[in-house]
This record gives sequence, C-alpha cells and structure tokens, in this order.
Amino acid sequence: MGLKMLLVDDEPLARSRLRTLLADCKSPLAEVAAEAANAAQAMEHLRRQSFDAVLLDIHMPGADGLALAQVLRTLPEAPSVVFVTAYAEHAVSAFELEAVDYLTKPVRLERLQAALSRVDKVRQGRAGGAEPEQEVLVIQDRGRTERVPVTEVLYFKAELKYITVRTASRSYILDGSLSELEDKHGAQFLRVHRNALVSRRAVRALEKHFDAEEGEGWAVRLNGIDESLSVSRRQLSAVREALAS
Repeated sequence: MGLKMLLVDDEPLARSRLRTLLADCKSPLAEVAAEAANAAQAMEHLRRQSFDAVLLDIHMPGADGLALAQVLRTLPEAPSVVFVTAYAEHAVSAFELEAVDYLTKPVRLERLQAALSRVDKVRQGRAGGAEPEQEVLVIQDRGRTERVPVTEVLYFKAELKYITVRTASRSYILDGSLSELEDKHGAQFLRVHRNALVSRRAVRALEKHFDAEEGEGWAVRLNGIDESLSVSRRQLSAVREALAS
C-alpha cells in the first residue's frame, strides 16, 4: 500500500511540483491524500484523517512549518515530517524536531525517493512494534549537519563556551550547556566533575591521579579511549557506585 501524504506549502506551484515528483516515485509508492496552504488548513485535514507523512514547507503565512511540526509531535498517531524548503539554515531546528528528512528546493526525484524510504521504515517499525528511534545529537560540523547517536557518546566536557562531545572514533564541538545535557540525558550519563559527564556504560576503572591544578585525586577511565577524566571529591562516591553496579 502506498504512503498517504499531506502536502503543506503556501505556493500552489510548489505543491504541483511535489505532486508530479511523488507520482514518479516507485519504491515505495506514495499518494497525495490532501493538500494545505497553511498550518490551520493542515490541522483540519489531520483532524479528519491520518497520514503517513507530511511534506512541510517552513516559511508560510501564520504559523510556520517549524511550529506546525512541534504540534504534530503531540498527536497520538503523529505522521513523519519531511521538511521541503528553500532555506538550508533551518536544518538543525528541523532535526531537533525529529524530522525524518530535510529537502531543499528544487527537490530532486532521487532525494524525495530516499526521504520516502525513511518514512516507510518508520511506518514498518510502528506496525511491527519496533523500538523507538534512538536519541541523537544534531551537531554542526565543518559546514555540515551531523546526527550523532547519544549511545555512541563516551563523555561530554565543558570547554570555555562549548561542549566537547567524545565518541570512540572522534570529537565534536556542541553549542550548549552541561546542565542542559544532564537534564535531558541524565539516566545515561554520570557527572564526574563540574565540567564533565561520562557514559555510565563506558565507565571502566577509577584510579589515582595527579592533576597540576588540583593535586592528587582520582580519575575515571572509559572503554574505547585512552584518556582519563578527573573525578571531583564531591562525585567520587557516585562513580564508585556506578562501578559497583
């Protein structure tokens, strides 16, 4: 059965082009079940029927596409969201809203087909009772936007105005605060110092350590990397508990 699509764009020509492209998509097939020129019209359609995905413009009169996507996340049977926009700079915000894909106009057939494949995987996962998609960090790195699974992160470390995000293979720079990351991912990470959170599952050892600034103390070693991270006296008992468990 083909994917049921809702097109949301205030430009009739843009919707027409998407209809034409969708008609050319073969695997999976897709049908345009409804169209809307703004967020209010889109919500009217969503109240009457369910859709597998919404192809959603960002810049529209009234509530924009990002605001509508935020509302869609609260629906009992939320459709997948694929943003279709002329503006590349909203990619980070889009992925933070768990968009399945982000297409820039003019949309190419192969990119639309790839987006539909992602939508179809989500639909199949829901039908099969699959686990929810894993949490990711959306990171801007050297002019590109990258999704880094939180399960791959070994530690977060505050460095001046930025956060170093370390995986087994490389480091990233993330704009934000350590406290925000702790609030959001505290179940998976353990604070070992005022400037560091480490993955609970990656904790390998606690050892004596000498720091040039703090003198003799303790440090934690993590699976997958050679470096160690200082443990503050205040967090020492929590690290010992994590190791014991």
